[in-house]
Amino acid sequence: MSERITGISSMATRALLADLARAYEQRSGVAVMIESVGGVDAAKRVQAGESFDVVFLASDAIDRLIAAGHAVGARIDLVRSPVAIAARQGAPKPDVSSEVALKAAVLAARRISYSTGPSGVHLAKLFDRWGISADIAPRVVQAPPGVPVGSLVARGDVDLGFQQLSELMNLQGIEVLGCLPGETQFITTFSAGLCATSKQAGAVRAMLAFMNSSEAAEAKRRHGMEPA
Repeated sequence: MSERITGISSMATRALLADLARAYEQRSGVAVMIESVGGVDAAKRVQAGESFDVVFLASDAIDRLIAAGHAVGARIDLVRSPVAIAARQGAPKPDVSSEVALKAAVLAARRISYSTGPSGVHLAKLFDRWGISADIAPRVVQAPPGVPVGSLVARGDVDLGFQQLSELMNLQGIEVLGCLPGETQFITTFSAGLCATSKQAGAVRAMLAFMNSSEAAEAKRRHGMEPA
């Protein structure tokens, strides 16, 4: 493999991108190396001018990188990802099937956790709307960037964890209770941007075309997301 595409992504798409990169390597002979870190850190590294060919983040983060000149061309939307709820495997499973039930479960939980990513921002706004932010603040454990919320759930550090379904569904020691119910749900679109530091725009666009093809749709669903 003479060509190599380098990229950086947030954790939500890590497993999916690993699958898609492997499939693209096999069909094209182009090596694809994608580093996955916390989304905030990924954006900072691109903003700092670190050399990558492509960046994968929530669509609003990609828009900000394009607006600032750190990514160029059009944003490429890849997947739509829901937020899910997890409890420790073997622990009591609260009812989270409706907004009323979910609010009661949050208020009853010893501790809860969410991320610094888009799902965490949404949860903080939801708790504000419910008027419970001050009440639960001492019991909220925000996972640091790059640390899976599910790992805190699995260790028993928190009773309920909220994060992208794709980040919770394959972790050992936890049980996914379901996605956020009804109008409490928040769908994040994860997208790609061509980094301004890239010298191989054509190769990146060819790879992204594959990642948005019908061939990639099944992998996206397997990882708890839908094609964008």
